[in-house]
Amino acid sequence: MAEVNKDLVIDTLRKVRGPDLEGDLISRNMVSDVFIADGKVYFSISVPSERAEELEPMRQAAERAVKAIPGVKGALVTLTADRKAGAAAATKPATVPPQSPGNSHAGHSHAGHSHAGHSHGAQGGRAQKAGVPGVGAIIAVASGKGGVGKSTTAVNLALGLMANGLKVGLLDADIYGPSVPRLLKISGRPKQIDNRIIVPMENYGLKSMSIGYLVDEDAAMIWRGPMVQSAILQMLREVAWGELDVLIVDMPPGTGDAQLTMAQQVPLAGAVIVSTPQDLALIDARKGIAMFKKVEVPLLGIIENMSYFLAPDTGKRYDIFGHGGARAEAERIGVPFLGEVPLTMEIREKSDAGTPVVVADPDGAAAEVYKGIARQVWEQLAGRRARPAPSIVFE
Repeated sequence: MAEVNKDLVIDTLRKVRGPDLEGDLISRNMVSDVFIADGKVYFSISVPSERAEELEPMRQAAERAVKAIPGVKGALVTLTADRKAGAAAATKPATVPPQSPGNSHAGHSHAGHSHAGHSHGAQGGRAQKAGVPGVGAIIAVASGKGGVGKSTTAVNLALGLMANGLKVGLLDADIYGPSVPRLLKISGRPKQIDNRIIVPMENYGLKSMSIGYLVDEDAAMIWRGPMVQSAILQMLREVAWGELDVLIVDMPPGTGDAQLTMAQQVPLAGAVIVSTPQDLALIDARKGIAMFKKVEVPLLGIIENMSYFLAPDTGKRYDIFGHGGARAEAERIGVPFLGEVPLTMEIREKSDAGTPVVVADPDGAAAEVYKGIARQVWEQLAGRRARPAPSIVFE
């Protein structure tokens, strides 16, 4: 059996008719980069945002065609909204009713492109962000740069919320560098039900979803913006999360497509910023803070990670990266300071082993720090309602 390759997929998609049965998906430049891993094919189809629901059968036809290719084990095809996609298709107006929160494709009808800010919803000229059925609040854990321990913090924050009696899920939105499978010691592939709905993976009682569950750990995710956006929204909206009090989203570092997609299309209850104490990390953290403020996502606070080092032999404290920078920044901009997480051998070793400290040593000092931060986050969320979507316009 011949190995599946990109050219074979492209040739197959030339046989799938475009909108209004005019042309095909390839000739109309509607298909994103095609990615193949473990015999599974991933790509998105760009469609006019106002016709996303109407063109769902076209997506299904493309998915069926690719799945029929000999050697293909599965296909993940999503719609990405783009006002310039399939230019001829955009000439036919269509009235699309507002998406209900239970519509699993609602997230795909508004892409994170720079044009999305010009689309208008039914109320006040603002697009309506569909929630995730059963999920009470969604919190983004973000950082301005990599290497500050954001993913470790996100996992232990989620487990800390669970330790405080809440039902919690965790979404790993870092497509290029997923860490959650390793941090939670989870391997294998998630199951699918009802054709497209994914059953989240689970360990320590925490439900989670990550692109790392769908591709090999060593696979290079060479995806452009639309593919990243589609993958994140599918992992958010087409997963059987069940009833959750909180869904923690481990964001990729920086202020790019993934962050804008979440801010524009997901009713975030708030964001938590993770930084280390030194000035260089704080400079990047300020960028993340500014981005969330610009898109009107409430800042729940700042965590200073690797705040100080405790020598395992003597217990002596060393301020390796300085100390107090994140607290000072929180005070300067008027947001809560959530706490200081020390740099300890225990946290590092437990994280590498996939046994986070909150579950490995729930009564230990490090676990108490995370549980204390979790309590502060939940206290701020209590009684807070997610705000409507901002209208973002890039000039």
